[in-house]
Amino acid sequence: MTIYGYARVSSPDQTLVSQDAELHKAGAVKVYREKISGVAARRPQLEKLLHVIGPGDVVLVTRLDRLARSTRDLLNILDKIGKAGAQFKSLRETWADTTTPVGKLMITIIGGIAEFERELIRARTGGGIRRAKAAGVHMGRPPKLTKHQQREVLARLACGEETLVEIARTYNVSHMTISRLKTRLAAS
Repeated sequence: MTIYGYARVSSPDQTLVSQDAELHKAGAVKVYREKISGVAARRPQLEKLLHVIGPGDVVLVTRLDRLARSTRDLLNILDKIGKAGAQFKSLRETWADTTTPVGKLMITIIGGIAEFERELIRARTGGGIRRAKAAGVHMGRPPKLTKHQQREVLARLACGEETLVEIARTYNVSHMTISRLKTRLAAS
């Protein structure tokens, strides 16, 4: 079993000295250090750490906000740690310790709450979309042609003198735009 530390500060003018000292004092044999915002999509040192850990290892941080920027981010990182067979421990948030049964329970509860929250958001979003559609709100990209242009296109198609491609060139749109308009007319 190896204890690996992860220390991060958000800006270059901040120092990692205190985190480094705490992590070594708590038993970390190696500390992966980063001076990068937690919002950054790529955190190279965290990625290296996640590739190094294996069964029985422990990932140690001084505080959760040094590891993750959100609950979802935390759960994703903890999932990667768990899949590697390693465990996780935060020095400040003693409940966030997967080396203990209580810590595992707390992480499971947080995961359940996060999943519940995602489902609530999905349901509210879906309900909002349905209400907007019922109120006649157009969803998706705005139409390429105005209502007036659509009527002109339909009149030109009714005459049958021009091809879809010729009409499309006139309005600087794809022939498929004209084809979809023609199909929509036929369906109504």
